[in-house]
Amino acid sequence: MPIRIGKRVFAIALVMALVSTVSAKKKEKVVLPAYVLGAQTVLVVILPNSGEPMDDITANRKAQEDVEKAFLKWGRYRLALDTDQADLVVGVRKGTGKVASPTISGGPVDSRPGTIETTDNQIRVGVQQGHPPDVSDPTGSTGPNDRVHPGVAVGQAEDTFQVFQGGLRYPLDNPPVWKLTAKDGLKAPDVAAVEQFRKAVDESEKAAQQKQQAQQQTNQQGQKKNP
Repeated sequence: MPIRIGKRVFAIALVMALVSTVSAKKKEKVVLPAYVLGAQTVLVVILPNSGEPMDDITANRKAQEDVEKAFLKWGRYRLALDTDQADLVVGVRKGTGKVASPTISGGPVDSRPGTIETTDNQIRVGVQQGHPPDVSDPTGSTGPNDRVHPGVAVGQAEDTFQVFQGGLRYPLDNPPVWKLTAKDGLKAPDVAAVEQFRKAVDESEKAAQQKQQAQQQTNQQGQKKNP
């Protein structure tokens, strides 16, 4: 019986890895919507139901802070502390590096102390304490700050980075507009996920500009034909 279970878990992980690889290849051609290009603020949160690895109970919180620092270094978006202030919401989850691994959730594990983060041109004071604002519908859950409880993470070997539209009541209940699942995708100091998202934004802006120029040329040609 243990052998059969192991094979099943391995097969599921293999399929998820293949899907992630295909998705990563397709993201290069995705043109992001106007609300992403016009956004000014971003809120970085830990994806719901993300347990902390037993051997590193601050892994997700550290990944969250590393992503925030990468956004500060980028300088395009200002960091927000609440969904009401965020044009975009980014959800992150640190991979465990294993197909299945023990985790711990709840209590102070999910809390966040105040922090101060700076770059050459921005300063962000993190005064948020305790559990972050609800980014998904809590109906039917046991509550984000209940007692500490153990669990098992299955199929979360790689780092996850997802971008959602802000300005909504529960932004993470909607499909992400952009996502990346990759090994060490949230690893500092490079934080490859933010760099890949930056490239996607740059490519989308170029595509939008080309589309606008083409439309202007079409309009000019139409005016010439019909003076």
